[in-house]
Amino acid sequence: MSNKVGAESQENKMGVMPVNRLLLNMSLPMMVSMLVQALYNIVDSIFVAKLSENALTAVSLAFPIQTLLIALGTGTGVGVNSLLSKQLGEKDLKQVSKTAMNGIFLAVLSYIAFVIVGIVGVRPFYASQVKGADHEILTLGVQYLTIVCVCSFGLYAQLIFEKLLQSTGKTLYSMITQAVGAVTNIILDPILIFGLLGMPKMGVAGAAIATVIGQIVGGTLGLIFNIRVNKEITLSVKGFRPDAGTIGNIYKVGVPSIIMQAIGSVMTYGMNQILITFSSTATAVFGVYFKLQSFFFMPVFGLNNGLIPIVAFNYGAGKRSRVIKAIKCSLVYAFTLLLVGFIVFETIPGVLLGMFEASDEMLAIGVPALRIIGFHFLIAWFCIIAGSVFQALGNGVYSMVVSVARQLVVLLPVAFLLARLGGLHAVWWAFPIAELMSFCVSSIFMILINRKVISGIPDNIDR
Repeated sequence: MSNKVGAESQENKMGVMPVNRLLLNMSLPMMVSMLVQALYNIVDSIFVAKLSENALTAVSLAFPIQTLLIALGTGTGVGVNSLLSKQLGEKDLKQVSKTAMNGIFLAVLSYIAFVIVGIVGVRPFYASQVKGADHEILTLGVQYLTIVCVCSFGLYAQLIFEKLLQSTGKTLYSMITQAVGAVTNIILDPILIFGLLGMPKMGVAGAAIATVIGQIVGGTLGLIFNIRVNKEITLSVKGFRPDAGTIGNIYKVGVPSIIMQAIGSVMTYGMNQILITFSSTATAVFGVYFKLQSFFFMPVFGLNNGLIPIVAFNYGAGKRSRVIKAIKCSLVYAFTLLLVGFIVFETIPGVLLGMFEASDEMLAIGVPALRIIGFHFLIAWFCIIAGSVFQALGNGVYSMVVSVARQLVVLLPVAFLLARLGGLHAVWWAFPIAELMSFCVSSIFMILINRKVISGIPDNIDR
C-alpha cells in the first residue's frame, strides 16, 4: 500500500507540477551539491599544490583513472536512474525494486574491478606518463591513486544510492549525501595532508585518504536515506538474484554513458602524453584547468541529473508537452551557467591560477591556455543538455557518438597536429575546435530524436 501511495505522490510531482518549478525543484539540490563537489576538488588541489608542483602534477596525472572510476559508477547510475524513472511513470513497482537491487549488484562488481586496477595497474599507468619527468611524480602518484582505487567502495555506494534517490525525485537527500561527503573531505584535507591536530603529515596520501573517507560518509548516508525515506523502492538482499534482462536494460542506456565518460579518460591520458613532451608544468596546467572548469560544469551536470528523470518519467507517462518544456528550460539555464564560466575564464585567469601556488612558468603557460579553452563554454551548454535528452529517451548511443567524435576523432588528433605545427600555445585551440564539431553533430541528433521519438509521444495533458 505504501508503495502505491509513494508512486502516486511521485506522479503528482513529476507528472503534474509546473515544469519550470519541477526542474528547479529537482535540479537545484543537485546543482548545489555538485558545486560543493567541484569546490572540494579545487580545494583538494589547492592544498596539494602547497606541497610542491610535483605533487600537483602527480595528482593531476591520476585524472584518467579517476575518470574511469567515476564513469563506470555514474554511467551505471544513469542507466538505473533512467529505467527507474520510466518504470515509476508506468507504475511498474515490482520492476522498480528489481532494477534498484541489480544496480547495487553492478556497483559491487565495479568496485571489485578497481581493486584489481589499484593493486596491479597503477604503477604501469604512471610509468607510461611520467617518462623523463621527475621520478618523485611517479612515487607520489602511485601512492595517491592506489588508495583512491582500493578504497573506492565508498564512491560506488555514494553514486548508486544517490541515483536511486534522484530517480524518485528526492534530490534534496541526494544533495545532503554529496554535500556532507564533500565537507568531510574539505575538513580532513589540511588535517591529513599537513599533519594538523596531532595527525601525522601524510602529504598526497593524506589527500587520497580524505577523499575516500568523504566518499564513505556520503555512501553510508545515501544508504540510510534510501532505507528510511525512499519508500517507492524496496531494498532487500533476501532472495535476490542478478537478472540478465534488467541488467541489459540498465546498460542499454548506461553503457553509452560509461563509454562517453570513459572516452574522457582516454582523451586526458592522450593530452597528458602530448603536454608532458613540453614540460611537467604544462601537464599541471591541464590538471588545474579541469579542476576549475568543473566548478562551472558541475552545476550543469546537476541540472542534467534533474532533467533526466523528468524527461524519462513524462516520456513513460505519455506527456509530450512536459518533455519539450523541460528541455527548453534546461537549455536556458545551462547557457546562463556556462556564460558565467566563460566570463570568469576570460577576465581573471591569473587569479584562478594563483590559487594553486602558480609559478611564473605556470602563469606564462596557464593564462593564455585558460582564455583559449574558455571559448568552448559558449558551445558546450547545448551539447551537455542534448546528451542528457538522448539518455533520458533511451538513445544514449547518440551521446556516445558525439563524445567519441569530439574527444577522439577531433580533439586529440587536432591537439597533436597543433603541437607539432604551432607549439604549446596552439594546442589549447583544440578544445573550442572540438566543441564546435560536437555542437554540429548534437544538433543533427536532436533533430532526429525529435522526429523519431518526441513527436511520437502522446500528449495526455494540455500543459
